[in-house]
Amino acid sequence: MSTLVKRLILIPLVGLGWLPQGFARDNSLLARVTVYWAGGGHGADHYTRQHKSATGPRLRQGHCAVDPRRIPYGSRVVLPDGTALSAVDTGSAVRNRKAARRSGRTNYERDAIVIDKFFETKGQALAWANSNPPFINVRVVPPNVATVAKPNITNSQPIALNPATATTNLAARSSTGAIAAPATTNAAAASPTGAIIRNPLGRLGR
Repeated sequence: MSTLVKRLILIPLVGLGWLPQGFARDNSLLARVTVYWAGGGHGADHYTRQHKSATGPRLRQGHCAVDPRRIPYGSRVVLPDGTALSAVDTGSAVRNRKAARRSGRTNYERDAIVIDKFFETKGQALAWANSNPPFINVRVVPPNVATVAKPNITNSQPIALNPATATTNLAARSSTGAIAAPATTNAAAASPTGAIIRNPLGRLGR
């Protein structure tokens, strides 16, 4: 293989390594997930106690704080268990990734983004934090991507695409004993008013 061909192959591979996290094909990110709460002991700031978010909506469970430079406001952050969090808030500890830098054991973990999951009480927040790993892989769904609804199928019977054709192929004998020619009936469907319904698209093409 020539040197030129090797360089042409190497350049795209190196370029992929420089893509920032969040722009991967599946939008999968390693995140250090922390918790914050509105009430129940120390740990909540003035805005959180009043359920005020950075973007306006009242904070509630199912919301999270993110760094908007990495995850746009309005995105859905999907956790491994399928829980989807709405990115509506932010904070200095989230933006400077303090929790990831302090608790990460590897460079990969120390470079992880930080997502702060909101809870109503301190007890709920700590219970969740103690039962889940600190670093998890999350999937980010941008705000302009609509959720595809699952089809609601109520009838599993196949749909007939062509009208049924009634065919009569009886060998009828005449009074003289001769066999009459086969009779074939291909009747068109009639409407409730008695008019004949014809299919204008019965032929291929237009």
